[in-house]
Amino acid sequence: MDADRLIAWDDELRRAHTRLRAALDATRAALEDGADAPDAASDLALFCIGFCSALDGHHRSEDRALFPALREEHPELGDVVDALMQDHSMLTHLLGGLRTAVEGGESSDVIARHLDGVGAIMESHFRFEEREILAPLRSLHLDRTVRDVLGPL
Repeated sequence: MDADRLIAWDDELRRAHTRLRAALDATRAALEDGADAPDAASDLALFCIGFCSALDGHHRSEDRALFPALREEHPELGDVVDALMQDHSMLTHLLGGLRTAVEGGESSDVIARHLDGVGAIMESHFRFEEREILAPLRSLHLDRTVRDVLGPL
């Protein structure tokens, strides 16, 4: 069990970001492969829903468990945490638009634009998060499982 060991939260966060980047790439690949696949719409919906759920779950877990612990141990990071939570809110909105476009059968071009928007904000967010909080995470003492803190990735 994760809580039975000392967790290197900075490493776990990097791993979570790597998995989410891969999920976005898989969703893009499903969109690109769609022209040749008979079940393209359902495949794309499956990848999209999986990606949207994973990213949203990751952010909800951070908001609920990681960020309060970080604020408690590093109160000087309050503005950084606020900015990260604002990014989460924006990404939730963008993911909703992506999901609506996929479920509504929008064209590949429209869906690609949604993916590009989500991808750009996601990448900017991840880089900011890694730049600003990885060092404080190295010393974070949080007695929770990785799944509780970073989501079901």
